Amino acid sequence: MSTTTFVLAASSSEVLNVIAAFAGGLLIAGALVWAVVFGMRVQDRELPRPHSDEQPHLPETGPVREMREMREPDELPVPDEGQDRLMPYELHHSATRTGKDQKRKRWLPGSSGGFGSGGLGHV
Repeated sequence: MSTTTFVLAASSSEVLNVIAAFAGGLLIAGALVWAVVFGMRVQDRELPRPHSDEQPHLPETGPVREMREMREPDELPVPDEGQDRLMPYELHHSATRTGKDQKRKRWLPGSSGGFGSGGLGHV
């Protein structure tokens, strides 16, 4: 084979690479255009967004305030001998109840430290 054959083979390989890259780019661009059109069609089928007068409003009494309370666990009673255990439908709806002591627990310096904080812990 002559040098001309190698040059033609190399140049045709480069042309095929350019054509393949261009075709791949067209494929990706076409897929993106299709995805946008598909999304617009799906959005057109959805219910319309509510207008400003249909939006929720504050109650006439004003904003609702949060209620703070100390909670404590609602322990299950231990059944005595011969007594049936409690069934799920006999339990309360919540695992906690309002605590008897509603005073907030305060941090005392030197009385506690978080795990790994380097503090002395409970002294």
